[in-house]
Amino acid sequence: MKSLFDSVSYSCSKTVTNMYSTSFSLATKMLAPSIRMDIYNIYGFVRFADEIVDSFHDYDKETLFNKFSEDLELALKDKISLNPILNSFQHTYHKYNIDKSMVDAFMKSMRLDLHKSTYLNEGDYKEYIYGSADVVGLMCLKVFVKGDLEKFNALKDSAMSLGSAFQKVNFLRDLKADFDELNRSYFPNVDLNQLDENSKQQIIDDIENDFEQGLSGIKKLPLEAKFGVFMAYRYYKQLLKKLKKTPALQIRNTRIRVSNPKKVELLMRSYVKYQLNIL
Repeated sequence: MKSLFDSVSYSCSKTVTNMYSTSFSLATKMLAPSIRMDIYNIYGFVRFADEIVDSFHDYDKETLFNKFSEDLELALKDKISLNPILNSFQHTYHKYNIDKSMVDAFMKSMRLDLHKSTYLNEGDYKEYIYGSADVVGLMCLKVFVKGDLEKFNALKDSAMSLGSAFQKVNFLRDLKADFDELNRSYFPNVDLNQLDENSKQQIIDDIENDFEQGLSGIKKLPLEAKFGVFMAYRYYKQLLKKLKKTPALQIRNTRIRVSNPKKVELLMRSYVKYQLNIL
């Protein structure tokens, strides 16, 4: 039965989320059950595309990505795929009428990671951020507002800002792996061989501006989504706080993490703030 296959597909997307990201998984668990599965479906899709370009070094990444892209197009057209992750995603895509331009922008940025290693100007950097992060926030927003176009348009700018903030924090946290292992440098006009405190502060100032705009939107989200998104916001703010306290040279040479006990503490504190309506 198709319904059984769909259930298996959804389980795969949930497993991908739980296995690949404890922080995102924890935040997703804080969403209402009515929308939780669709966020798993989106995460599974974006994670698999990202894995191809970031992790499969012993394989022909371009061939794998092309096949994934072809299967994606067929899944969206046929409303079914034998790839369970794509089968899950196409369900959410059609359920909430997600714009195809968002999916295309995401895949374009992922494809850039196959060949482009340096972003020398602000325009290219912003275009990459839009495709790799902002549109993911927009796809999730479609779910949060249950396809309501008026609510979506009112919140889309803040959703993009929050997506940008999360991505830029990831870039700062993963400087060592991106530069040493993948030979990538995302921040324009920053020499990662000589990352100094001034350059680090400029990046942090930009991220904090994105966070401020993102928080304004979180406060206006439907109740089903507000706490889960606020939890993700608090996690990334804590990560940024640690990065601010870490010397630039150390950021360049190590990966900063938030411990699991700290994540639980953040969950409890976030819940109190949420209940008291003091986001």
